[in-house]
Amino acid sequence: MERTGLLIVAPAWIGDMVMTHALIRWLHQQQPDEAIDLLAPEWSAPLTQAMPEVRHTIPIPIGHGQLALTSRYRLGRQLRDHRYRQAIVLPNSFKSALIPFWATIPQRIGYVGEWRWGLLTEARKLDRRRWPRMVDRLVALGCPSGSPLPHPLPLPLLQVDATAAAEVARQQRLSPDRPLAILCPGAAYGPAKRWPLSHYGEVARHLTATGWQVVILGSQQEKPDGEQIQTMSHHSVHNLAGQLSLAQSIALLSRADLVISNDSGLMHVAAALQRRLIALFGSSDPYHTPPLSDQATILYRQLACSPCLRRDCRYGTLHCLTEIRPETIITLLHDPVYGIVSVH
Repeated sequence: MERTGLLIVAPAWIGDMVMTHALIRWLHQQQPDEAIDLLAPEWSAPLTQAMPEVRHTIPIPIGHGQLALTSRYRLGRQLRDHRYRQAIVLPNSFKSALIPFWATIPQRIGYVGEWRWGLLTEARKLDRRRWPRMVDRLVALGCPSGSPLPHPLPLPLLQVDATAAAEVARQQRLSPDRPLAILCPGAAYGPAKRWPLSHYGEVARHLTATGWQVVILGSQQEKPDGEQIQTMSHHSVHNLAGQLSLAQSIALLSRADLVISNDSGLMHVAAALQRRLIALFGSSDPYHTPPLSDQATILYRQLACSPCLRRDCRYGTLHCLTEIRPETIITLLHDPVYGIVSVH
């Protein structure tokens, strides 16, 4: 029986998963009749369901960071019946290459990582200078080795059912007749990626005073942050952090007229939904993992210590974010500028 179909071993973070859609779209453009399946964490289903090119998402029933050799071996054995012709392994870890190896997929492509010789049939060396952006590195694995990237690069483009999104908005008692702004004040990586809550509160006060509906989205961990922003904005915003599933959050983001976000997974989701976006970058690098949208404004101070890629500010000041003032965002609401904006 002829082998057919592609298996992509997906990353374990929301933002990286969103950027993977660029690779998926490129592969689909090249071979529209070939099935593309994802091997992905169980939580990712709402994201992959918004990617119409994906046929099946095969959940990995293993916790993040766990080796779980027996479980990986069993899943690999089960996948042998699919007879995939090729696997693209996006994470660089040893364990991420095990399942395609045990599935006996004949072509297994990925970057040289930790102890993967033999597990991959084509272990490519990552050229960081040639591909400075994460999305470039992902799409490059779907191209023949050494070939240039496609131009223009297909970008992530999530699709959400409009009726389902309207129902989520109705359940939260949001009016379809008023503009909707969504604030995403969290960042799982650490404090050095989080714009001050007081700044979010000031922007929220301005938005509600000028007729906007304001919603705060995030995980359960961001619920207290949302409560602080609520207090600072005189309880005029809806704090939905920790109250919505990922699927509901994606649906609500698809209806937003404006999203203001730290560098986070939800920032990448908003960009892939083609929402107007203002993204705040502190310790991370907007030239490496920017929101992939022509409707995104990226605020970045470009200090001498940036990007430090640290979870906490080594100087204890966090000037890369604290000195991005709320007034800058309020000005951009009325006079938008897109792309990377250097804030002085």
